[in-house]
Amino acid sequence: MSTQPILLGGVEAGGTKFICGVAAADGVIVDQIRIPTTSPDETLDAVAAFFVNAQSRHGRLSALAIVSFGPLSLKPDAPDFGAITSTPKPGWSDVNLLAHLRRFIDVPMTLDTDVNGAAVGERLFGSGQGLESFCYVTVGTGVGVGVMIDGAPHGGANHPEAGHIRLPRAKGDERYSGTCPFHGDCLEGLASGPALQARWGAAAETFSHDHPAWPMAAEYIAGLCTNLTYTLRPERIIIGGGVMQPHMYDLVRQALVRQLGGYDASLRDLDTKTYIAEPTAGVSAGLIGALALAYRSVTGEWPKDWATQGQDQIGLEMVDATGIEPVTPSV
Repeated sequence: MSTQPILLGGVEAGGTKFICGVAAADGVIVDQIRIPTTSPDETLDAVAAFFVNAQSRHGRLSALAIVSFGPLSLKPDAPDFGAITSTPKPGWSDVNLLAHLRRFIDVPMTLDTDVNGAAVGERLFGSGQGLESFCYVTVGTGVGVGVMIDGAPHGGANHPEAGHIRLPRAKGDERYSGTCPFHGDCLEGLASGPALQARWGAAAETFSHDHPAWPMAAEYIAGLCTNLTYTLRPERIIIGGGVMQPHMYDLVRQALVRQLGGYDASLRDLDTKTYIAEPTAGVSAGLIGALALAYRSVTGEWPKDWATQGQDQIGLEMVDATGIEPVTPSV
């Protein structure tokens, strides 16, 4: 039996940056880096170099977990298992994250969605603490939904893509064609940051609180919450992302009550103040979720009393991938 201390690797792979970290078994992060998302080869080579060099400093990783934008192929017997599939991110379709990193790093690897990673972070250290079932929603550049059931991320045959459901059009928005390159006017095509910018010609964060974009977006986000409520009956829906400015939460809550329409006696007394919640695990939730997934793959259980609780771990400057010393594939 190995006496080597547990050492965990985690990657939060996003459309604009990859956040990588190495942590001890108690959750203390001993090494981290932020790498801009450029081309797949440049970005993933820089990620691999970080972990190869980190192992030379801290010892061999016990496991590495990646939580990534998608869609992803997560079924282990699929021929493209480990790959980003038909993503809107230019140049990243059919890029196999696991296969690329395994050329450089010979450790057990786990892959899940970025929203599931954030959901794990929220369950351990944020608004999902004490809950066995909840949904984590992000509304920003895209719309994603992570689902926790019985205290673990739900995948099924593959991960949910609830950001691409179709919804009734909001009043006054019937003619807008949407921005999703695959569906046009799905939820992401109607309520994401790029969708709001395409309608009004400016970034959503520049809008005043009385701008018509907000109630329209709230209507669509509440539509997602209505569908999640009726199909999954979660204990809570946590919503984050750049579109969810502080004043948006009450707009979504009000729209949700209207859309539920008083149906189902068990929902009539729903406390929307706690049911629709802000994320509270901090900006490091995705990375911490990845590290927790790595911990679970080694020990078979979720971490308890990690030192990361309540801390903002992401404090490093972005590192230009071209400035990282390349490493040679090991296989």
